[in-house]
Amino acid sequence: MLIRDALERELSFIRDQRVRSYEEHSKILPSGHWQALKEGISSETDLQPGVERIVAELDGEIVGSVALFPANIDAYEGSVEILSYPEIRMLAVSPEVRGKGVASALITECIERAKAGGYKSVGLHTGEFMHSAMRLYERFGFQRTPEYDFEPANDGIIVKAYGLTF
Repeated sequence: MLIRDALERELSFIRDQRVRSYEEHSKILPSGHWQALKEGISSETDLQPGVERIVAELDGEIVGSVALFPANIDAYEGSVEILSYPEIRMLAVSPEVRGKGVASALITECIERAKAGGYKSVGLHTGEFMHSAMRLYERFGFQRTPEYDFEPANDGIIVKAYGLTF
């Protein structure tokens, strides 16, 4: 598996892949929440200065991606206060390659980049309905930071905050 920075010409593909990767949740979410999630993962918020867009390749094909937002940036378009540590966002893995370590490799890369940047912690947010994602983050040692939770669609569905201190 090759982990590398995304090329600008790949951004449209990556955004489409994010939507395909998250689409399974559209069946269980109220339509308003799915629309808010879809807009968030396909927005151009990852074009802000300092955001690192990272991809995973298997056999020359992009099979996953993640965005690592720098500290002190509006990573959630006003939904969360500006945080003093990097934030892992929009982790997506193609459904056909799940279970092959793609998500773990992308998370590890984000953690290593945060450490290399001199940070002592990294954060992330995930929907409370993303049970397998929460288990994965907890295996990495991420702890809940509920003071940074938010409710994007005002429908009772919470986006849970997690943090990892190294």
